[in-house]
Amino acid sequence: MAIRHIDVAEVRTKRLALSQFVFCQGCCCGRTDRGKPELPVEWLKSQWKEKSLGKAVQLTISGCLGPCDLTNVLCVMGPGGQRWIGNLSGMDDYREVVAWAVEIARAGETAPVPEPLASRVFDRFLAEREA
Repeated sequence: MAIRHIDVAEVRTKRLALSQFVFCQGCCCGRTDRGKPELPVEWLKSQWKEKSLGKAVQLTISGCLGPCDLTNVLCVMGPGGQRWIGNLSGMDDYREVVAWAVEIARAGETAPVPEPLASRVFDRFLAEREA
């Protein structure tokens, strides 16, 4: 079944954000009780607040985003599309994510995925057997 294109030219938001960072915290991600790496939710929230990122780069802690085999998933959405990053596992990763958000906010435009995270970018709709 083909997806039908819908014209959304008449619908606009009053709040313009450069990007939205959506962290998965669902059935697997961040579940230390299941042996998965921690998702430092409170630390992320404090960084977003401390660095005044909220208006330019929105932070969302979501339920399950789906690709559970790539625990601790981040989806970054912006005008140029989305980037999916999996297997975030330590504070160094999360510091890179925050630095990326700061870069976007300061530049006033989207920025490429930082090199330390680039190897974990994946296509959400392409399975391993299709790669």
